[in-house]
Amino acid sequence: MEWSEVTVKVPAQQVDDAAAITQMAVPYGIYIEDYSDLITEAPKIAQVDFIDEELLAKDRTHALIHLYIKPTENPNEAVSFLTERFTSEQIPFQITTVKVQEEDWETEWKKYYHPIQVGKRLVVCPSWEHYDLVGDEVVVSLDPGMAFGTGTHDTTRLCMQLLEEYVAADTTVLDMGCGSGILSIAAMLLGGKSAIGVDIDDTAVRVANENAALNKVTDRTTFLCGDLTDKVSGTFDLICANIVADVIIRLSPVIPQFLKQDGVFIASGIISERAHEVVAALEEIGLHIVKREESSGWVALACKF
Repeated sequence: MEWSEVTVKVPAQQVDDAAAITQMAVPYGIYIEDYSDLITEAPKIAQVDFIDEELLAKDRTHALIHLYIKPTENPNEAVSFLTERFTSEQIPFQITTVKVQEEDWETEWKKYYHPIQVGKRLVVCPSWEHYDLVGDEVVVSLDPGMAFGTGTHDTTRLCMQLLEEYVAADTTVLDMGCGSGILSIAAMLLGGKSAIGVDIDDTAVRVANENAALNKVTDRTTFLCGDLTDKVSGTFDLICANIVADVIIRLSPVIPQFLKQDGVFIASGIISERAHEVVAALEEIGLHIVKREESSGWVALACKF
């Protein structure tokens, strides 16, 4: 199938804000090329002399944000949305659109994806690699395919670190915007009782089910295609929303309907500049922040009534 690749070029110092906006245009993830800190960070992992000259020649003043549009969807809608939002936020940008074969980008990233420790116990391992457990580690085997959520992004990693703290043997979980299913699956591998994951993209739901089978937790996970809570009923011990600030704010009024009185709400995907708005929205419905984690300009919040 032929997808559309939309590439947005923005100043490197504004890439976090731009990325948060771009993620609102598609539910299945983006990837970012940002070489702004290459010279300062590269020596920490390699000798600069041994780094490819082509990499060193990359533009370090700008970042490229890539997103992909399904063949059944109109890329002009995403371009129009991004143009309006970047203009209103006064972020300089250039947008280009090309066609790309699905298999070209669906598999290319795999050569960069390896086992990664995301918390004190949780390790995310791609399905095509092997990892030997150490101590009480828990391995999430994952093939994200075209769904967002590999554990490498700060927002997902922060959520998983909070899951380690709040998931217990009887924990029931609602994962809104489940993507690859990584958070629901991790919660079950940590000992949770059951999880329902919801995503607006049917591809993400398919991938999440495949990953649940890979981790042998299909008996405790259910993945639904829908918009946030529109297909969900009941109450939960723990709710995850690894989305973006605007969606979390929009979602906040219905959280009391689904969160048990002694439950925990974990919100992530929040750029630090917008955190105060999310906190205000959550406090307005009676939640208070019990833990705040930050990484690379992203914020995750754990909240209780």
